Amino acid sequence: MALSETHPAYHTQKMKRELNALIAHLREDITKVDDPQFKAMFETSAEVLGGLVKAFSDYEKKNEAAWQR
Repeated sequence: MALSETHPAYHTQKMKRELNALIAHLREDITKVDDPQFKAMFETSAEVLGGLVKAFSDYEKKNEAAWQR
C-alpha cells in the first residue's frame, strides 16, 4: 500500500532513501582520494547523515519520547 503525500512517513521514507544514497556516495568517494583530512571529513559527514536517518526511523516508529504524544 502506497502512502499518501499527506502522510508524514511518505516524506520521512523519501528523505531516508536520499540520505542513504548520499551516505553511500560519501563513503565511495573516501576510497578515491588519498588525503586523511578529506577522508575524515567525508566519514564524519556520513556518520552525521546516518544519525538523521535514525532520527527519521525513530519518528516513524514513535520509539523515542520526543516523538510520542
